Amino acid sequence: LSVDVSEDKVVTGMQLALLDTLPTANALNISKKGMLFVASEFGDHGLYQFERIELPDAPTNASSQITVNNIADWNTEMAVTSAKTFAPTTLKNLRKVYTLDSPTPTTGVLVGELAGNEVSPQIYTLAGKGPSASLRILRHGASVTELAVSELPGIPGGIFTIPHDESDENVGLSKYIVVSFADATLVLSVGDTVEEVGQESRFKTDAPTLACSTLKGNGGLCQIYPDGLRQIKAGQLRNWECPGLKRVESASSNTCQALLALAGGEVIYFELDNLTGDLNEMVTRDMGADVCCLDVGTVPTGKSRSLFAAVGCRDQTVKIVSLEPGKFLTQKSSTALKSRPHSVKLQYPDNEKDDIIVMIGLDDGSSLRATVDPVTGAIGSSPTRRFLGARPVSVSRIPLEGRSSMLLLSSRPWISRLDQASGKHIMAPLSYAPLDHGCVFSSQAVKEGVVATAGKTLRIISVDTVGMEGGDDEAFNTNRVPLRYTPRQMTLLSASSADPTQRKVVLAVVESDYNDFGQEAKKSMGFDATGGEAGKKKGGKKGDDDEMEVDSDDEDAEAKKEEESDEESEDEEEKETRATPIRGPMPPQPGHWGSCIRLLDPSDSCRTLECIELNRNEAALCCTSVRFHTRGGESLLAVGTVTGMKMHPLKQTSSHVILYRVVNGDRLQLLHRTTIDDGPVMALAHFQGRLLVGIGKTLRLYEMGKRQLLRKCELRGLPTFVKTLQTAGDRAYFGDMMRSMHMIRYEASANRLILIASDPSPRPIVSQELLDWNTVAVGDKFGNICILRLPRGADTATLDMTGQRALWDSSRDSSTPKLEVLCQYYVGEIVTSMTRSSLVAGGADSLIYVTVTGRIGALVPFTSRDDVDFYSQLEGYLRVEAPRPTGRDPQSYRSYYAPVMHIVDGDLCSAFNALSHEKQAEIAEKLDRTVGEIMKKLEDTR
Repeated sequence: LSVDVSEDKVVTGMQLALLDTLPTANALNISKKGMLFVASEFGDHGLYQFERIELPDAPTNASSQITVNNIADWNTEMAVTSAKTFAPTTLKNLRKVYTLDSPTPTTGVLVGELAGNEVSPQIYTLAGKGPSASLRILRHGASVTELAVSELPGIPGGIFTIPHDESDENVGLSKYIVVSFADATLVLSVGDTVEEVGQESRFKTDAPTLACSTLKGNGGLCQIYPDGLRQIKAGQLRNWECPGLKRVESASSNTCQALLALAGGEVIYFELDNLTGDLNEMVTRDMGADVCCLDVGTVPTGKSRSLFAAVGCRDQTVKIVSLEPGKFLTQKSSTALKSRPHSVKLQYPDNEKDDIIVMIGLDDGSSLRATVDPVTGAIGSSPTRRFLGARPVSVSRIPLEGRSSMLLLSSRPWISRLDQASGKHIMAPLSYAPLDHGCVFSSQAVKEGVVATAGKTLRIISVDTVGMEGGDDEAFNTNRVPLRYTPRQMTLLSASSADPTQRKVVLAVVESDYNDFGQEAKKSMGFDATGGEAGKKKGGKKGDDDEMEVDSDDEDAEAKKEEESDEESEDEEEKETRATPIRGPMPPQPGHWGSCIRLLDPSDSCRTLECIELNRNEAALCCTSVRFHTRGGESLLAVGTVTGMKMHPLKQTSSHVILYRVVNGDRLQLLHRTTIDDGPVMALAHFQGRLLVGIGKTLRLYEMGKRQLLRKCELRGLPTFVKTLQTAGDRAYFGDMMRSMHMIRYEASANRLILIASDPSPRPIVSQELLDWNTVAVGDKFGNICILRLPRGADTATLDMTGQRALWDSSRDSSTPKLEVLCQYYVGEIVTSMTRSSLVAGGADSLIYVTVTGRIGALVPFTSRDDVDFYSQLEGYLRVEAPRPTGRDPQSYRSYYAPVMHIVDGDLCSAFNALSHEKQAEIAEKLDRTVGEIMKKLEDTR
């Protein structure tokens, strides 16, 4: 920006050079290193790098001068006509180097397992505005990258990896992958490729493998199979056979030790002789019960052996035994379990001062984590139990970021690791298909990977730890689907697919933007959302290439095609770097809308099946799935639209309810559209085989006709606008834009809607969710969440069996029963949507909500009075002891608009982990508990 100044120091003009086009921002910040941070108003924030600031060829606009005799004559129209315009383009002088996710604003949430091949449900949120709008799919779990998948000849019973020995230059990398089957063993060599190895590996391939490892020094390799143990040293075999008719049922080994469990409960311990390099049998001991799993552990750094081993028995106990010389297999401690152990692993800490961790996978699908004293071998008195899935839990050790972690496999895979910053153990699921067996894998290309089996497939994956740091035990990964306009609402539809025996679930999203043109109008104006120049350059270049190929020989043509493919890939990367959301041209007058209806397939990464553009300034505001009795229960899509709606004052040209039919599960067929006269259509809901519509101050029930919807009954005179609407049985629950919640009952005999209860508090409702027949949760525009309930007997008070009640008596507001407030809580942000669902398999339902800034929260119901008393007391103590970064009292903050009621502040309770040890001990003493018990209670609740 350059300013022209006269001799009298009066500004006479300005010249503005266009640097680049960026999304609308709340703030811009230029760092000392020449980086530009753009805090976007809506959508993702960006960090940009300046490539140049000297713009000799940049488009320049000079100011224009207009002489006005009277300042009162100056108006907006004159300013618009005199202002200079510019054409937005992709980034020319800036390069985006980092994107900070921001789902602002988030307008809707839906929770469900819609992908079809996953165990836990996904969270679908509508986020963003205008060109930055998107549908975001959040999965509870860490992100997983699938590196390779190959078929196996059968279903394996176990998988192991053998690393290179210390004398090899590839020490630490995997040398063999050993896959165990019911009656055979498959050995794969790891190099540039993974190939099968025959008899040259010297493994016993005609029997299943129970354990195998690399022995240190000149010990070679160790393989344990049901009939005994084989040591492969310098190409020579040294076998140990089981005594009598006994067989090995489970085994474990490391670089210098091996532990075998025979049928009947006998355990045999082997140890490597450092002089001869042979595995020698040291001692045999009867454990008193059949052994179902065991682990000899790993050799800690700086030690010559593992000092302890864990043995899981069929009598539902796990025993810690000593491996010290002179005390071989001496029991140190034991713990009783509620279920039979399926797998057990010992994890030695990276710091010698910390306790050893024993992780136990149980047959009932839960895991148990306990501490083991590194000196005495005593198991801690407060183990942590967590339910992981419906299948028995298998445990294995893997490294993550150079530190030892645990991989737990049940109905879905989980990761357990120690967070160094907070000192807490983090449990996070993986967003991946269920796995049967897994172990560590390392190669030149994949330093920290996992090789696993799922059915008859062998998979190599890597785990992304982003989102698992910071001490939180919850991790989410996000995929996004770009949208055309701001999303308003979404709904699920059940549709018939090509296979008549199967039903397909599709997702419908309605999008609309105010002060925007439709897609066809933008194209007629020559607007290109991608920047406008890339396509022309690419087209011109393609024409030149076609001419060059005519006179070139085959070799030159092939070389040129390779160069073109490289250039195209580089162009794609460059486009991603240069891309920026570009808004369309502004309409000259209010009342213009751009809108569309989108159909997506959740089972195929939410691929867009069809997108119907609405023209003539028609905007879709709401949608729902409806099943009319006259259509045989077929699921139809009902969309509420307005035409030419203006905001201030709120008025519209017309309103419609449009019905679509889903054909073959991949496209929409228009059935008919019904004109509505009484106001904008803001809410729709399926109600007893009919369609209930919220139209301004009217609630109306429609039946489906051949050419349009048929009006059946209505309820007029509602306070302001019907904003939210839900139904259950013969009741309807709607939220008014200014006058809170109302409950309606439909009387079929009289064909009328009756108001049975209302909330006396004037809450401006934004979202609602039905919890049960008499209870509903609501969120208002001030950031409060309230739980409202219909008083007992209030519904029967509105029944008029005789028909003699005076009309004026039933219409008086004072005679309408009032809803009771059960819970009240100030979130701090507008709760735009909420739903009732569970994020963990087997877990209880929670009230999941999203706020306008994209925060996802949950209200979890207590199931026992003891939990209520414990958390209420803990919250009371933390209100005094917890740090206050802003100096505000937690209770007064949560009671910003109304006193907090019957909701415990979970964020405040989590602050217990951040207190000093002295304050933690003081609070624990007041609660008559230990610090470990309180931290375990907090972790179990999360």
